[in-house]
Parts: sequence; structure tokens; C-alpha cells
Amino acid sequence: MEKENKTKGIVVGIVANLVMVEVNGPVAQNEICFITLGDERLMAEVIKVVGKNVFVQVFESTRGLKPGSEVEFQGHMLEVTLGPGILSKNYDGLQNDLDKMEGVFLKRGEYTDPLDRETKWSFKPIASAGDELQAGDWLGEVDENGQPHKIMVPFKMQGVFKLKEIIGEGEYTVDEQIAVVTDENNNDIKLTMVQKWPVKVAVGAYTEKPRPFRLLETGVRCMDTLNPITEGGTGFIPGPFGTGKTVLQHA
Repeated sequence: MEKENKTKGIVVGIVANLVMVEVNGPVAQNEICFITLGDERLMAEVIKVVGKNVFVQVFESTRGLKPGSEVEFQGHMLEVTLGPGILSKNYDGLQNDLDKMEGVFLKRGEYTDPLDRETKWSFKPIASAGDELQAGDWLGEVDENGQPHKIMVPFKMQGVFKLKEIIGEGEYTVDEQIAVVTDENNNDIKLTMVQKWPVKVAVGAYTEKPRPFRLLETGVRCMDTLNPITEGGTGFIPGPFGTGKTVLQHA
């Protein structure tokens, strides 16, 4: 959840993509901020906090940035947006939809919505009114490219909830309300098909986590030979900006 009164700051030092900011309020480790550069807003992440001075890493070029530029902190970590459409998109490391690019590269300070807010998805309810649910439980599913995409109770929700109502089978956008759950204090919470989750926080909403056992054949010889990955496993490609990490993912 974002802060109501966001912490502000001023750029006081710049070394390539490392920027030092003097802030006027509390800031958390790994918090996301935006630096104003003319009409552009550059996304950055807090990597170190020392008193009123905060060191942030900017995710793109800082060319033209000068001391005195304004900074606004968002009150949350770098998040991934989860919902129907995510399985059929091509993203960069900040979950920008690469299919929405104009030209070969995204312009500096340009960020795209990771989901299509206008597309309607065929939703089929799985849970029923009166069911008791927890984070990660299935509310329903939509068909995405032949795959059953499960719509879950948001991972951030803690405790046991009672499903008060759920929408019937039909076609809906990701932002339309599909269900209402009631918490232990009888507060109603409206749910859509979209949720957000911090990328650096492990998801714990599961009862069992099977170990991967089957090799994923990528078709890229250097990966299959030197660094094989299993289906359902995790891999990463370290490297600085512009070295071809995203290109390799699309190979």
C-alpha cells in the first residue's frame, strides 16, 4: 500500500546510475522512488539509507540529471502485477510490456501497463459463497492461451476470510469486481482479478512445494549444456545494463 503522505527528496550527488538523495522523511530499504528530470520520471530503488541521505540505483540512464532534481518515494518495493494476460506477454525486467514499444527501445522514463485493462476474459468461478478462504486459495479461473490461469485470493491477505459473494460465469475485464470476502472483523473486501506482489519477497501461500525434476529444453545450446534449467525451477542471468539479458530470454 502506498503512503498517503509520500516522502520527498532532493538529488545531491550523482555517480553514473548511483544517485544520492537528501530526504525529508522516512524511507525504507528497497523502496521505489521516481526522480523528476524535465518531463521524464526515472524509476530508482533504494539500496542504502544513512540518516537523511539515501542512495538509490536508477534503472536507466541518468544523462542530464543534476543536483536539485526532485525525488518522490512511493512507499512500496518493486512489485510485479499479477493477473490474466501475464502468460502471453513479453516483458523487460521492470515488467514493461515490450509489445507496446514504439521503435526498437523503450524511451527513457517511459513505463507501460503490464496488463491489458480493456480485454475481457472468460471467468469461471471455482469457490462458492460461504467458503472459508486464505491467501492463495482459488476463486476461479480464466483460459489464457489454452492454459487454466487461476485467480487467487491475494497473497498479501492474512488470516481466514469468508466468501460473501462471487460473480457468475461470464466475460469480465481484470479490473472488474469478481468477489467480496469478509475478514474476521466483519469487514468486506472487494477483489478483482489483479494483485501485486513485491519481487524480493518470497510467496508463502502454499501447502506444498514439489521439487523440480524435469529438464527444460530451451533450444539454446549454451544454456542447455552449461547451465540447464528444470521445468518449474528458477534461473537468473546476471549482468550490467545493455549486455543482452532480455535478448537471451527471448531467444
